[in-house]
Amino acid sequence: MSLESEGARERRITTGGIELCVLELGDPTDPTVVLLHGYPDSKEVWSEVARRLRDRFHVVLYDVRGHGRSTAPRPLRGGFTLEKLTDDFLAVVDTVSPDAPVHLVGHDWGSVQGWEFVTVERTEGRVASFTSISGPSLDHFGHWLKERAARPTPRRTLQLLGQGARSWYVYALHTPALPEAAWRGPLGKRWPKLLERLETLPPQTPAGYPTPSLPDDAAHGAWLYRDNVRTRLRRPRTDAHAHVPVQLITPTGDPYLSERLYDDLERWAPRLVRRTLTAGHWVPRTRPDQLAAWIGEFVTAQETARHEGLPARVPTGKGPYAHRFGGRLVLITGAASGIGRATAFAFAEAGARVVAVDRDAEGAVRTAELARLTGARDAWAECCDVSDEQAMEKLAAKVAAEYGVVDVLVNNAGIGFSGSFMATSTEDWRKVLDVNLWGVIHGCRTFGRQMAERGQGGHIVNTASAAVFQPTKALAAYATSKAGVLMLSECLRAELAGQGIGVSAICPGIVNTAITASAVFAGVPEEEQRRLQEKTTRLYGKRNYPPEKVADAILRAVAEDRPVVPVAPEAHGLRLISRFAPRLGRRIARIDPRL
Repeated sequence: MSLESEGARERRITTGGIELCVLELGDPTDPTVVLLHGYPDSKEVWSEVARRLRDRFHVVLYDVRGHGRSTAPRPLRGGFTLEKLTDDFLAVVDTVSPDAPVHLVGHDWGSVQGWEFVTVERTEGRVASFTSISGPSLDHFGHWLKERAARPTPRRTLQLLGQGARSWYVYALHTPALPEAAWRGPLGKRWPKLLERLETLPPQTPAGYPTPSLPDDAAHGAWLYRDNVRTRLRRPRTDAHAHVPVQLITPTGDPYLSERLYDDLERWAPRLVRRTLTAGHWVPRTRPDQLAAWIGEFVTAQETARHEGLPARVPTGKGPYAHRFGGRLVLITGAASGIGRATAFAFAEAGARVVAVDRDAEGAVRTAELARLTGARDAWAECCDVSDEQAMEKLAAKVAAEYGVVDVLVNNAGIGFSGSFMATSTEDWRKVLDVNLWGVIHGCRTFGRQMAERGQGGHIVNTASAAVFQPTKALAAYATSKAGVLMLSECLRAELAGQGIGVSAICPGIVNTAITASAVFAGVPEEEQRRLQEKTTRLYGKRNYPPEKVADAILRAVAEDRPVVPVAPEAHGLRLISRFAPRLGRRIARIDPRL
């Protein structure tokens, strides 16, 4: 369904001999957010984001000259300079928001234009903030290139070569007549399906994106590159400093722009907030929910600060992963204590939204309360037994309906069990496998299915154990359950790789948690059970490896998309033995670990 059919108001604005098509949604008395599209798009690329913002903001979209239902300059050559695009922008904002500055959001070439708008003197006072997505300032890019060419260290040389390879399309668009012929020919016809396949876009509709004007839009838009790129890269401005707060959203899977382009951005934009999104280039289509949330937060913070006369406070979280996990929805099972609670706190400190799940309802509530104090954007507690498939299905449906689709799932719930194979009863085997393996299977199936159906990526973390690297006659059931978790993780990683969903198996060694106090020892009387639990707890306490280090490893595994992550020196040692000295490992397995 098109925005016009949903009540969007269209107006025409004439400037510089062309006519711009502008759409407005929402209450004009609310803060104005201008969404500016890139190449080869039209304003419809923003339709899903606009729908999510219209209830809180006055949302404005317009077709850049030569695109969509805006007219093209004649002649085309010289008609798309950044100076003329700035004229168009000022004509629009002076019409739609004459009495207040606007909040600008740009994607791709919309972001390239946005950087021009917020760094030139004549726009000062007309822009309140800028959100940049997948589009650098040409001036900043020019300086980036010159600095690396002037001092070509190995790292800088690799950065230049890498971005040069990513920019292949820029060279093609400077070729005379060829891009126009391709877009008005086979490429224009195949682009919608090609884009849908490359970016995992939602199905297209005739009234949606891209519009039927795509071939002409793309042909006209080639002049954006021809009129600006070479000129600015050769002679970049030295005064291209942003005079407004800037929010930078960087998709980690962008095939056209390296994350390294933004390494030195604070020198050009001192009031910079960084966000990182696991996605490809066309995030207005693939992640409209997350974009709308971050845009809304940033604009609201700037408006509140402007009215109160105070510096803006944008809730971005703290620590090295704040830019990556701020605002993301993370669900952790077994979150009432130990590794689960520490992981909830680590994600909370990074600014994530946290769902703490445990069959210990009071413990889960306490974790959620502490997570809010730690810095979580929000935190909720849910009581659920992960071994209960129906309960997990209900939990997944509730979380999706009330909080959204999970971005990161941490299947951490588990129970400790020690005993030889012969001493372990069938009932004991079922209990261990139900929680340690089936609980992970239920989590992967219910929440992983939602991630896959959303088509916007995600990450699954499964807690295994260092026991997967070393057999022992004292941990037959426990080690078997955790080995199953490791192999499940490896198989699932292969299956979901094409859908942008990462899977990591975390393999901790001896960690000081409460699991030892409730561990079961097979084949011993109740009094001996308590003695062994107390002795094991003292042993783990002396080792005193904190669960916070495992939590840090989990965040790093997600951020770096690592497949198997041993944690603690003994875990690394046992993994090395399993890979390079398996015979030694089998000899160690025969040792009787009596307590």
